[in-house]
Amino acid sequence: MNKSSSSRKRPPQPISVTVAGTGGYVPSKVLSNQDLERMVETSDEWILTRTGIRERRIAGDEELSSDMGAAAAREALREAEVHPAEVDLIVVATTTPDHTFPATAAYIQQKIGATNAACYDIMAACAGFLVGLIQASHFLATGSYRNILVIGAEKLSAITNWEDRNTCVLFGDGAGAALLQPREAGQPGGLLAFDMGTDGAQTDILLKPGGGCAIPLSEEVLTQHLDTIVMSGKEVYRHAVTAMNRSAEKTLAIAGLTGEDIAWVIPHQANLRIINAVAERLGLPMDRFLLNLEHYGNTSAACIPLALATARREGRLQPGDKLLMVAFGSGLTWASLVLEW
Repeated sequence: MNKSSSSRKRPPQPISVTVAGTGGYVPSKVLSNQDLERMVETSDEWILTRTGIRERRIAGDEELSSDMGAAAAREALREAEVHPAEVDLIVVATTTPDHTFPATAAYIQQKIGATNAACYDIMAACAGFLVGLIQASHFLATGSYRNILVIGAEKLSAITNWEDRNTCVLFGDGAGAALLQPREAGQPGGLLAFDMGTDGAQTDILLKPGGGCAIPLSEEVLTQHLDTIVMSGKEVYRHAVTAMNRSAEKTLAIAGLTGEDIAWVIPHQANLRIINAVAERLGLPMDRFLLNLEHYGNTSAACIPLALATARREGRLQPGDKLLMVAFGSGLTWASLVLEW
């Protein structure tokens, strides 16, 4: 793996941002491991042992990424007591946009009535939500905006090959959102440090080959399921553990922290074995990891904001808590950050 990443030194001070509101949404339909046993050659024991997943949520035929993202965004706005017209910017991380263009963020703007917001999408796969948080923090630091919605929204069921037992057991649908604002003057905390990186030499181990200009959609592409997720599982696992661990360690070093300083870790929810390996290498107990993998599966860019919203709703997050978030996905792209709550 290409070890290069940002060579930034620690910034002179944190970026003073706060998460004013969070929201999450998952579809009502539950697809259990027992359901999958009737669809492909697999078993509940096989799936649970290798992934840690018991069930996942599946969106309805007419339910789009923008619908789920809008639902999560509304919840975040209610919690923050911010009117949609006050939103300055909407950033949506998704690998399953409603359409190739325009941006899914534009559809969400329309659905929630955020008529004054600029909008764009991020294509950074499972790391997209963290990339969005980093970008939004810098916009807030410059004083350009005061209310920014960062959303992860995915309808992965739409690009899953339901005949491929190695991938169809992994993915689910859902959305999560966070409303970011500048912190009040004099308040400590915010974005303490971050890291981002990409190893473009590994683009062929996790991708959706068909549908772009390289392989336009055709009858042959559809027949061969090239319009769905294709993954080399062993290679992805190996690179994911290395990249997530290296990125997390780098971010902690930039922030001048150790694992002992971290109240909660919110990792990308791809596979419990990956998360266990990261926890072991960081020397952190699993009871400090906020997980939703068991019930939602891998929801790509949505999994971290969904876990964040759940933790806030359950009262787990206390002022001053330092949160380590780390993700890895197709690209191969990774990101991590430390946020003081």
